[in-house]
Amino acid sequence: MNLGGPEVLDMVTKAGNCGLKAAWYQKWGVHRRLRPEAFSGRVHQQMTGAKDYGIHPEVLSSTALSRSFSRFGTYLQSQAYPEGSPTHCSYPAGHAVMAGACVTILKAYFDTDYVLNDPVVPTADGLALVPYAGPALTIGHELDKLASNISIGRNIAGVHWRTDGEEGMRLGEQVAIGMLQDYRSTRAEPLGAFRFTGFDGQSVVV
Repeated sequence: MNLGGPEVLDMVTKAGNCGLKAAWYQKWGVHRRLRPEAFSGRVHQQMTGAKDYGIHPEVLSSTALSRSFSRFGTYLQSQAYPEGSPTHCSYPAGHAVMAGACVTILKAYFDTDYVLNDPVVPTADGLALVPYAGPALTIGHELDKLASNISIGRNIAGVHWRTDGEEGMRLGEQVAIGMLQDYRSTRAEPLGAFRFTGFDGQSVVV
């Protein structure tokens, strides 16, 4: 079982759980950052003269505000979700922290330089798959893209700031690195170092 499939799955799920705990501590115990939707409510109030929140003039003069108002008739932020954003704090993004933690565990256990064989991509209409033509796709790069896509997807939906995702991934990575360090110190069997490339492009050796 050691270093086998069950262990990898166990470590991934543990990393996700620990990552979420770290995220919620940062959300409520440290930062308590407003969601973009909540901040845009303050922008709307200030733009309409209902209340002055002291928001910087550079924000209020943004062309994004005038374009949004001309389209929707309000300065409130448009949302991908009709129910609005979650009611808990914005920073860091829980999805990003989980993605960063779980992907880091996978990168530690697998050969990230392994090149994927015969990858395919969807056609423009999404109805078929065709051979991929481009630079080699490695396990490491694909895992990094997976974590990034999970993080960016929440930004596009309008429920997070960009830094929620970027820094959330790094927080998850640090949680996973801490887990791997603890794990190595408790193993009776000889265990070589975990080696992988971090989200910042730097080599990590645990």
